[in-house]
This record gives sequence, C-alpha cells and structure tokens, in this order.
Amino acid sequence: MAIYLLYESASGYSLFLAHGLDEIGQNTESVRNSVTDLNRFGKVVKLEAFIPFESALDALNQCNAISEGHMTDELRNFLELNLPKVKEGKKPKFSLGVAEPKIGSHILEVTKIPCQSNEFVLELLRGVRLHFDRFIENLKSGDLEKAQLGLGHSYSRAKVKFNVNRVDNMVIQAIFLLDTLDKDINSFSMRVREWYSWHFPELVKIINDNYLYAKVAKFIEDKSELSEDKIPGLTDVVGDEDKAKEIVEAAKASMGQDLSPIDLINVKQFAQRVMDLSEYRKKLYDYLVTKMNDIAPNLAALIGEVVGARLISHAGSLTNLAKCPSSTLQILGAEKALFRALKTKGNTPKYGLIFHSSFIGRASARNKGRMARYLANKCSIASRLDCFLEKNTTTYGEKLREQVEERLDFYDKGVAPRKNIDVMKSALEATLNNDTEMDVDKAPIESSVKKSKKKKSRAEDGEHMAEDKPIADTNGDVSEEPKSEKKKKKKEKRRMEQELEQEQEQAAENGNGLIGFNADDGSVKKKKKKKSKDEDGEDLAAASEGKKKKKKLRSEYEE
Repeated sequence: MAIYLLYESASGYSLFLAHGLDEIGQNTESVRNSVTDLNRFGKVVKLEAFIPFESALDALNQCNAISEGHMTDELRNFLELNLPKVKEGKKPKFSLGVAEPKIGSHILEVTKIPCQSNEFVLELLRGVRLHFDRFIENLKSGDLEKAQLGLGHSYSRAKVKFNVNRVDNMVIQAIFLLDTLDKDINSFSMRVREWYSWHFPELVKIINDNYLYAKVAKFIEDKSELSEDKIPGLTDVVGDEDKAKEIVEAAKASMGQDLSPIDLINVKQFAQRVMDLSEYRKKLYDYLVTKMNDIAPNLAALIGEVVGARLISHAGSLTNLAKCPSSTLQILGAEKALFRALKTKGNTPKYGLIFHSSFIGRASARNKGRMARYLANKCSIASRLDCFLEKNTTTYGEKLREQVEERLDFYDKGVAPRKNIDVMKSALEATLNNDTEMDVDKAPIESSVKKSKKKKSRAEDGEHMAEDKPIADTNGDVSEEPKSEKKKKKKEKRRMEQELEQEQEQAAENGNGLIGFNADDGSVKKKKKKKSKDEDGEDLAAASEGKKKKKKLRSEYEE
C-alpha cells in the first residue's frame, strides 16, 4: 500500500509519496537513523505536489485551522486534486500520513480518505521537515526561515491576544505594588517621626496619622518660628483649630533640640516624599478598584476588591482561580500551616486569605470555620462567572453577597436563608431585564420614527377612503374626529351598511331600483349578514314577478 505524506510548512501545503517501504517489517530506529541521510531518504520519499499560501494572513488562517483539527476548503481541494481517485464501493490502495490525529480524523470523515498517524509516519515527516528546502525548487536560502519566523510571531500573537480591559496580570502587579507601598510608607513614616522627634518630640502624641504627621512637619519646619499667626494655616492642615492651638502651645514648651537649616531641609524633603508616596498609594488603590470591576466584578462585589485581587494574585490568574475547588480556595495563603498540620497530624487551617474579609470578622468564634467554608463556596462561583461570562455584570456578586449576609443572620439569629436555586433564578432574571432595558434605551429613536411613519400612512389611508367613499351626515352637523384610526374605520363601516340597507329598501319598493343601484355602484362589494341575504332574495323574487307582469301586459297591448 502506497503512503502519501501531508506536510504543512510555513510556505504552503506539500504532498510526498513514500514508495518501496514495508511498514510491517520496518524498524522505527532504523528509519530514524536513515532519515538523516539525504541520498537514502531521497530515493524513498519524493515530492508529488506543492501549493504555496497566498499571503501571510492566509498562512495564519490555515495554521489556526490545522491546530484546531479542521480541514479548510483549500486543503480539501489540494488533496482531491493530487491524490488518486477512489472508485465507489472499492477500498483505496493508499493511505495518507498526517502529523496530527485530529486533522486525520476530520479528513477521513469528510473525504473518506484513510489517514494514519504513528511513529513510523512521524519519523518520515521528520525527514521531510529536515530536507524540505532540498525538495522545493527555486527556494532561496533564508526564505523558509523568514516564513517560519513571521508565521510563528503572528500565530503566537493570535493565541495570546486577549481583551485588553480584562488582563488579570495588571491586577496581580497592582496588588503586589500596593502591599509593597504599604510596607514602605509605614517604615518611612516611622523614620520621619523618629527624625523630627529630635526637634519636636511632643508632636508625636498630638498627631497619630502618618500622612498628617508628615504634612504638619513640613508645614512647621522650625518649631521656634511657630507662633499664633500660623494657627489659621495650621488649622487648614490639621482640620481642627483646638489641635492647632495645642501644637502651638506644645512648641513653646518643647524639650527638643535645635536643628541646623540643612537638617531641616532634609527632613522637609523626606516628609514630602512620604506624602507623595501616600498620595500615589491612593491613586493605585483607585486603579485597582476600577480594574477589578472590569476583570472580576462579581468577585469584587462579593468579597471586596483587595481580597479578590489577593486571591487572583495567589492563584496566578483568574482562570486558575476559577479552576480551583472551594476547598482549595478556602485555604489559599495558608499552605505552610496546612502542610505543617498534615506533617504533625494536627488541626488543618480553616481559612487563608479570605480571613481578611469582613464576613469572617463579623462571625462568632464558633462559626468562623463554617462561615469561611460557605464564603469560599460563593467565591468559587463568583470567580467562575467572571471568568466565563461574556458581559460584565455585578448582579450575581450582589446576590451572592446577600446570601452570605443571610447565612450570617442564620448563624446569629436563626433566620432561615433563601435557597440557592431561587437566588440564582432572581439574579438571572435581573440580568435579562438589564439587557432588555439596554436594548430599549439604544433604539428609542428608531421606534419613534417607525411610529410616526405608521401614523402618517394611516392618516393618508383614511383620507383616500374619505375621498373614494363620501359619507353623508343625516343631521347636517360636522361629526367629531375620533381619537384613533380604528374608531374611524368602524364608524365608516357602520354608515356604509346603513346606506346599503336604505338603498335596498328603496329598490324593493320601486321594483327597478335594485337593478339601477347595481349598475351605478357595482364597484362596491361588501359581505352581508344572513338576514340581509334573505331579504335580498325576497326583493329579487318580487322584482322578477313585477317584470313578468309588465311583459304580459305589453304583449297583450301589442296584440
């Protein structure tokens, strides 16, 4: 049986024929050794066909299809043109060797071409890849390497291409930097307090906040120059006039030593740096909040932005966190304690990073473990929703938070919480309602335009009907316009029916009136009720009898 080899290169598809091979008695190691020799390999494997890709974009699309196990139309046409045709009802006398079993199964399913992928075929394809530039004529040196490099870059970019607004790596870096800034600001603030306390030691007891202390130290500088004239400016800094007066009084009786001007300049500059770091920390926190609302809105609504970011950072990514079961998520951050407990056969930890959540702190000591287990369960659900939902929404996170609150009340007061299925149904209905409201808000103009067009068309139709079918008022008064077009049409129908009945009665009295009416207004055709049909039949019978009598009288008169 002949073996054809399909090789997908960066420059195009190629088909090779391997002849003179006995696959049954062939040893893979001997094939592996003979592949490196071009003279031996070239006698066995020969190029049958080659089709280049049209462009770099076409090469990328073909590469993506092959990696996903799909056969494109170009590949199908290439195989059907160059492989031997198989007659219906007969087995093919060849097989196609491919590198990927997925693409082989798809080719077999669509084209009924038998495919195989084993170690023997892979070794032959390895030899094809090794000597590919020798098989293709008019291929310059370096062209194949350039094509491979360009396709590799574009394929990697396409695989790594995510939504820019949902890159969780930014959250991981932000939370790391936030923790580092907290440590640095604390240590720098302690250094400012210790440094400036040599000059004004009483200020430490009056001002407790680190940021405010650095701000006041920068404002005062030399305590000997502090007087009552600076109380308004000090009040603006501190925010309390009594505290400002207390600082001025303490400066007058301070026990600190004097500092040289250059020392005061250094203290002032260092205090300014601490203030800048504190302000940057606030901006970084705001940035983290916005990013968490974009990446994991439900997790942020449930457990908070900082704790949620720490969970994502510790897991490595939002996808990894979504893959974690709730039991793993519960003890994330307490791995050392867990393995120590397993080693010493002690009690395992009940919570890790989720201990920083406010729910664990609000629970009683007896229920902290239960609360941690329940909260980890809800965090696992929220992370999976954030990872796999296409649209960002905080509805599920808010509902899950309500469930945790109800569980707290259940532990404290015994109030029975709602069932999970009911809460999820309400959350799903809320999201659907929000989507419909968004759709309605997007197209109010279009609906108003359509309504106005419909009104105009209805008004025009009403005018045409009024022109074609004039209506006579019995009293001679002008009738009021109805509010809607439907009422107008109903009134017109009633008047038309009344007029038809009156004319039919007149025709019945005159005998010939019905015939004249049909001749004049033959275009008017309406459906009548059964009663009116019976009356018309009687009128027609009376009219026919009158005609016969007249004819007899005329014939007698003529005779």
